[in-house]
Amino acid sequence: MYGIPLEQVVGTVGGTKFGYDKDGKPFLTKEPKLLLNDDHAGKPEGIHMMIGRRPYAAFGNSVGDRQMLEWTAAGPGARLKMLVLHDDAAREYAYGPAAGLPDSKVGAFTPALYDEAKKNDWTVISMKSDWRRIFAFE
Repeated sequence: MYGIPLEQVVGTVGGTKFGYDKDGKPFLTKEPKLLLNDDHAGKPEGIHMMIGRRPYAAFGNSVGDRQMLEWTAAGPGARLKMLVLHDDAAREYAYGPAAGLPDSKVGAFTPALYDEAKKNDWTVISMKSDWRRIFAFE
């Protein structure tokens, strides 16, 4: 959909098992086993496993992205660390609970994450204030 080659996509990885059918033809079967959960510490682990290099830029929008931003920031030289604050309920969604926004059970942007971003010079992007347009049809 976005034109990104599959070998450059990092995400949650499930188990796979190699086997043979009754005629001896090899096949792969998905297993109900989680190998990598692409959230929290799993994000930098997955980036290292799939790409093998520390990023120069990292973008997130929730507490699940904190370790990825920390890992990116720990590298030498200039690094870009950005968090998107979903604070535009009229055009998209608004969730926090940072900045007094509604709490979210999934993908929360907490006041602690907001404070860490400010302390560590991570750029926080407000969808409401910083984006003139969110969707192409606007």
